[in-house]
Amino acid sequence: MWGANLSGTFNALRVIYKPQLCMPQLVIPDFSKLPIPLCFNKNRIKAVVLDKDNTFAKPYDDKVYAGYKVGWDRLRQCYPGAKLLIVSNTAGTTDDKDYKQAERIEKTIGVSVLRHSTKKPGCHKEVMEFFRENGICDSPKEVVVVGDRLFTDVIMANMMGSYGVWVRNGVIQNNQLVSKVEKYYYSRLLNKGYKPLDPSKNG
Repeated sequence: MWGANLSGTFNALRVIYKPQLCMPQLVIPDFSKLPIPLCFNKNRIKAVVLDKDNTFAKPYDDKVYAGYKVGWDRLRQCYPGAKLLIVSNTAGTTDDKDYKQAERIEKTIGVSVLRHSTKKPGCHKEVMEFFRENGICDSPKEVVVVGDRLFTDVIMANMMGSYGVWVRNGVIQNNQLVSKVEKYYYSRLLNKGYKPLDPSKNG
């Protein structure tokens, strides 16, 4: 179901014994509703991790969706430079030969793309290394992960001890089986009374 993403397959199984791993701390219908600046439990957010495909861009498109331009510009103003990081499971991975796709996205969008050897959600340590090396932040509690996938983006946020923002609808409707499974599982957790993890109470 997750293809070659062994990290996604293995780590998604973690929700069997810890369901809250796939529960976001914030749910928004689409990227235009992202609250800027971001703040959780009075924690000052210093860095934002962004998924690209179907979060702020159409799948396989390397430019920001036109309807999100105003919010995107505000986000870049609030989190300039290395405070904003794109983490993709295609661009910047070992599947991206010579990181050509990552370089193209950086040139077109103007935001750094993480080079990582492990796909989401298993690359959370590499994400924090990027922010530490660039002098942005040391604590995952100061990081927010924004994406349209519960089993990759949101699980990664919770594994990091960060805050996860789930873009529920994406740019276009996702009819893939894994997306339907994620949404069904999430609705079941809500019905059973599960609450998201609180990073401010951990560590």
